[in-house]
Amino acid sequence: MASGMLIYDSMIYVFALSLLFVFSDGIRRNANAKRTGTGLLVVVLLLQLVYMGIRTWNEGHLPIFVSYDFLFLFSFILVLISLILSRYQHSEFAVLLLNIISFAVLVLNKIWMEPTDNPLANWHTVHGLLLIHIALANLGFVAMTVAAVFSGLYLFLHRKLKVKKWNDTIRRLPSLEMMDRYTHKALLIGTPLLGVSIVVAVISIIAEERWRLLLDSKVLMTAISLCVYIVLLVSKRWSQRSGLVMAKWALVGYTLLILNFLLNSWSVFHQWTGE
Repeated sequence: MASGMLIYDSMIYVFALSLLFVFSDGIRRNANAKRTGTGLLVVVLLLQLVYMGIRTWNEGHLPIFVSYDFLFLFSFILVLISLILSRYQHSEFAVLLLNIISFAVLVLNKIWMEPTDNPLANWHTVHGLLLIHIALANLGFVAMTVAAVFSGLYLFLHRKLKVKKWNDTIRRLPSLEMMDRYTHKALLIGTPLLGVSIVVAVISIIAEERWRLLLDSKVLMTAISLCVYIVLLVSKRWSQRSGLVMAKWALVGYTLLILNFLLNSWSVFHQWTGE
């Protein structure tokens, strides 16, 4: 386990160095800084893969059931998406924001969480369903994070254009139409993932006959968050809401998701004790 912690620490240091180069390119165009930052980000991705491999070897299965591993996988997928986005033009600031979120999650995960043993051992009947639930929830959370990043950039660019402030930062951002499209696509991906994740969680609860968990704060808050996104997509489809309205409500929905995750401390189901 000591080797795993050494890799985790190295990952954080390399990630921090990568962010410095990416941030440098964001402030002022610097092709060399961008290439160096991207290269270091690839190293971070490889270190994450190695760390997950070590965790899997030690646990005897893919570690995903505790908050520590959930957040680590979330960070890993964000890094992977940011590397894909880095291949496209006008994506520098989206890549920077995604990596800042991923880096913050890695650091906070190390400070606040513990890689404890699998606490879902008592859920014998639905162990596989819980694996699906957590995986789908993670992917949905990633999609909503991407939507939130582009929504934030949309609001930033909209405000700058409204006051007619032009600078190099504005020219390096995607158009409002493009960011609205990216946000919409991310929501179209994330909403079904979260929806199926909730359905699987409910099936797991019913199968284990733990009826009281259906009224758990985590389950109810997740349902509320999902309803916000569903209403948002339906409104976009039938009412042709403006990109500005979409961006604001996408951020509202993401804020609910963050609050939802913080409810772990009060949630019986998502303390993941298996009791």
